[in-house]
Amino acid sequence: METEFDWLTLDDDEEVLWADTPHPYSLVPALIVGIPLSLVIVGIPLLVGSYLSFKNTNYVVTSQALYKKTGVFSRSVQRIEFDKVQDTSYSQTFFGAQFGYGTVDISTAGGSGVEMSFQDVAEPQSLQSQVNERLKRHRKGDTGEKGKAAVLDDILSELRAIREAVEDTATSSAVDGDATTSAVEGDDTPSGVNGDATSSPTDGDDTTSTTKDDDTPPWEQSSDTDAVETTDETFEQSSDTDAEHTDDQLDPLEPTEFEFDPSVTDDR
Repeated sequence: METEFDWLTLDDDEEVLWADTPHPYSLVPALIVGIPLSLVIVGIPLLVGSYLSFKNTNYVVTSQALYKKTGVFSRSVQRIEFDKVQDTSYSQTFFGAQFGYGTVDISTAGGSGVEMSFQDVAEPQSLQSQVNERLKRHRKGDTGEKGKAAVLDDILSELRAIREAVEDTATSSAVDGDATTSAVEGDDTPSGVNGDATSSPTDGDDTTSTTKDDDTPPWEQSSDTDAVETTDETFEQSSDTDAEHTDDQLDPLEPTEFEFDPSVTDDR
């Protein structure tokens, strides 16, 4: 196998499932066209080129990828892994349907059209079925591994969500507790202090008195003033009269002066 496929490099766990070259009957169209043209020397290069292409083309299907090797004077190896395979199809020409060969086309995910073609292979339908079967197994294995990983990711996501919810609940409870404590401390504040800070009876009386004074008409205020002044004068007059009356009452207590009349004699 290594001698036959010296151009193929496989991984350690990779094995060849199918390998082939183009079907020999695929040269029939080239012979039909090239032999008549060989009389004028034009068909000879056509026949030689078809034969060399047939001998230097190989197709290989392994457990992990698809390989195609082409080139007469150079070598070109194309590889597509099953992970990238999106779709497969096959087709047959008139001669292919008659002689049992055809072309299997491989399309890849994200690619533009057909990325690889196994041209003129024998029993193309069987090859397509084999590739599809291998593709399903490969996808199933990947799906199983990815499914387990997805389940673990979902579990971790749910655990993170639960943890965040618990932390949010604890934070909200702590905030509510602080707010309740603040409210209780506010209720314990002495009402007298708040009452004094807000308003006081003295201030209220002053305000009431000021308001009443402000509401009194000017003429009434002046009358009140005159009445106060008259009262003060009357009080002063009465005080003076009381003082004079007191002085009159005190005069007999003082020594009186009198004149001595010599004519008046004592008969004794």
